[in-house]
Amino acid sequence: MADDRTLEAHAIEVHLDRLLAERGMTLAELAARVGVTNVNLSILKNGRAKAIRFTTLTRICEALDCQPGDLLSHHPADG
Repeated sequence: MADDRTLEAHAIEVHLDRLLAERGMTLAELAARVGVTNVNLSILKNGRAKAIRFTTLTRICEALDCQPGDLLSHHPADG
């Protein structure tokens, strides 16, 4: 039987740091534009989020002028 860490493991990488740097935007500025807390964006940025609402994803993409694929990528574990 799998333990909780195995069940919660994922292979999604979040590129929020890169996008913020490319746009010269701070996490606090993005949080204000999106309407979420700095803490919630930090959790996403650090790859600790378990989920993201499509409405939040939409607002992030609008604020950063990007597509979801610019923000998230899938990197499956090797074999």
